[in-house]
Amino acid sequence: MSVLVLGLSHRTAPLDLLERMTIPENRQTKALADLAARHFVSEAALLSTCHRVEVYAVAERFHGAVADIRHFLSELAYVPPEDFSDHLYVYHDDAAVSHLFGVAAGLDSVVVGESQILGQVRAAWERARAEGVAGQRLSALFRSALRVGRRSRSEGALTAGVTSLSQAAVALAERRLGSLEGRRVVVLGAGEMGEGIATDVAQTASGTELVVANRTGARADRLAARLGGRAVAIEALPAALVDADVLLTSTGASSTVVTAAELEDVVQGRGERPLLVIDLGMPRDVDPGVGELAGVTLLDLGDVASFVGAGSGRDVGELARVREIVADEVGRFLHETSARRAAPTVTALRRRAEQLRAAEVARYRSRLDSLDDDEWRRVEALTKGILAKLLHDPTVRLKDAAGSARGERLAGALQELFDL
Repeated sequence: MSVLVLGLSHRTAPLDLLERMTIPENRQTKALADLAARHFVSEAALLSTCHRVEVYAVAERFHGAVADIRHFLSELAYVPPEDFSDHLYVYHDDAAVSHLFGVAAGLDSVVVGESQILGQVRAAWERARAEGVAGQRLSALFRSALRVGRRSRSEGALTAGVTSLSQAAVALAERRLGSLEGRRVVVLGAGEMGEGIATDVAQTASGTELVVANRTGARADRLAARLGGRAVAIEALPAALVDADVLLTSTGASSTVVTAAELEDVVQGRGERPLLVIDLGMPRDVDPGVGELAGVTLLDLGDVASFVGAGSGRDVGELARVREIVADEVGRFLHETSARRAAPTVTALRRRAEQLRAAEVARYRSRLDSLDDDEWRRVEALTKGILAKLLHDPTVRLKDAAGSARGERLAGALQELFDL
């Protein structure tokens, strides 16, 4: 069986396609059950964020599982396979391990080193475990990935500068406007990402007027009160935007929250004042048509990604250190995994050999009835000693080769030769 990952990310797919393929959180439980029921998938986990959709699976057969997962994604998103197949990446075994560890370390994020992805990896694993579709192999993989993520942040020095999408969005807003000081900034969404955006706004510049809008009013009230801003009901968002300079959104909604028609009325009440809108939602919170309104500049995740750039602001040495950590942990994981697989083979080989030895000694016991108990103990010790010496080299070589393709071949050969 192979461990594989099949997915799309901001590195391989355009934003429009990622938006269509995103799996909303409220559909993931049912989706996991559907995925695990596929013929060639024995374990599964889903990682769906604002810039990636990935399926991790233990595959009974590689090609069969790839086909199963491709059809699963197609059916779930109502997107024909031919529309996204060219954007899919598929990794298995060693490459799948390396990919997940890199994701957990933040190396594959829009903002290199961002911390939010580690919580998203943990949530994906916990959800799969809760649904009973992540077994021993995926759990071992994700457990190690979380360790990699923690190490990369404690030892890799990627904790300075811009370390989140929310920080990147606020930095982009500052770049566009020169400064946020004295500006009115409206944040739509008070979830984890929205809270991050609002916090970064409050910490970036003094004198910023912060307004928080959210479907759940109590959550917006708490966030605004903590940051010295004010909260408005979602219905009052258009009125709040009449005097706003910036709208930053990230709601987690499954459909558009801000329509072009609604914002057109707002624009008419603003005179000629420009409005900057940065939409971090996936699917997008803001109707793309908003960008065509006079005086409105609409930016999305793609624009934030372009602003940040691959590893922008990161020291080459810092990135190299994190990659070293990932490589070290990949080697450690593969060695431990192979050793665990080798152990049952060694145990089975020794058990099989002992069964044959004991059977042969018992068969000849009646012919050697002249031996007393002490002499029989010597026969037992002699035959066991011969057996131990005979099995010593195969056992040592199998354990030494653990974590390598050679180890897999030796284990397979022993299983085949001795019918283990």
